Amino acid sequence: MMLIPRRNYGLNLFDDFFNDPFFTSASEKGEEAKKLPVMRTDIMEKDGNYILEIELPGFKKEDIRAELKDGYLTVSADITKSSEGKDDKGTLIHKERYTSSCKRTFFVGEQIRQEDIKAGFENGILRLQVPKDAPKVEETPKYIDIL
Repeated sequence: MMLIPRRNYGLNLFDDFFNDPFFTSASEKGEEAKKLPVMRTDIMEKDGNYILEIELPGFKKEDIRAELKDGYLTVSADITKSSEGKDDKGTLIHKERYTSSCKRTFFVGEQIRQEDIKAGFENGILRLQVPKDAPKVEETPKYIDIL
């Protein structure tokens, strides 16, 4: 017995109708989301600090940025890799590029300052230590001149 692949050259209206993004199920959208680079993050509480451990496999320390603005801590990572092969004459015979970027934002509070946050990167894991409460700064009295 011989198996012959079936080719359907006819028009199937239902395929076009149900392949519309409007009708995509949540599980299918979830599968698409799994393909996007995501910063998987563990958040722990220890000694009056929040410890954030963010997985960034394939990224180098130079590819990662952490920014604090208006109480929001934003971690972003961008990478571009290129590999090429050449023959004896230097003619390009193969070239591939890979780019990836991801970004995640955490609200840490407007009282937190950049100096209060400690960061380290080792073995593809970014570790951030953020104080739960901002250090209390003793305010020195400021006298107003009376004219």
